[in-house]
Amino acid sequence: MDSSCNHQFLFSLLEDKPRLTSRRIHIRRLYDILHLSLQQHDLVRAQRAWAILARCNEVHWKNLWTLSVGLLDRHVGDVDSVPTKIDYLKAMMLQHPDEREQILSELIHLYILSGRHRDALDELEFCLPSFPYYDNPTLHLYAGLCCMFNARPSNCLAGDDDSSAADRNLTDRAQIFFQRAKALDPNNIVVDSLVNMVRTATQILHSETYSSSKAQCLLQAPHAGPHESDEEAMPDSPQTSRTKRLRVEQDIF
Repeated sequence: MDSSCNHQFLFSLLEDKPRLTSRRIHIRRLYDILHLSLQQHDLVRAQRAWAILARCNEVHWKNLWTLSVGLLDRHVGDVDSVPTKIDYLKAMMLQHPDEREQILSELIHLYILSGRHRDALDELEFCLPSFPYYDNPTLHLYAGLCCMFNARPSNCLAGDDDSSAADRNLTDRAQIFFQRAKALDPNNIVVDSLVNMVRTATQILHSETYSSSKAQCLLQAPHAGPHESDEEAMPDSPQTSRTKRLRVEQDIF
């Protein structure tokens, strides 16, 4: 029982020790059951196995956050558990400063899945200027996508100039994020497609803004009414004023 030669395990547990006791063998078997249950989408069995492992002193459950975040679902594809996962990952970022980069990627992914693009962009803009996030191409890719999502407000069809300016600003920032991701990962073909897409969207927005501004200037420009004559549009000369006065006197008498 004190040798691992007679025992084969499917998954490797952190901090495995060469000397296995009966207790550690049971823990390793339970760890295999946890992984197999997750792969088979048997969340009930996986949660039961996790509940036992979390109580074992030999298992550092806080280091297994990648597993535990998936156990927060009540069923496969549970959308309602996303806020709970977000709060959990925020707590893990404070407890695992060395893994903040990976945790942040998972956190932003959950923000995007839940439609909270503004929150995701705020989180990225706060972290990206600092190291090591600045050198992560995935985070820059997420930031560009969030800018594109936020560049489509619900009131964009109303023709609001402020909304159009905000759209142009967000698309310009998206292009900067995508270009940074391209510089960090030159072989990423997805970034190439996104850069071309943003360039096209930027050209369309600028052309629509130019057309809208030109039309607005034409509408606001002073022009003569349809019944106004050239004589009324031009300033009256002394001779013209005298002629008009005579006409009025003749009409009166």
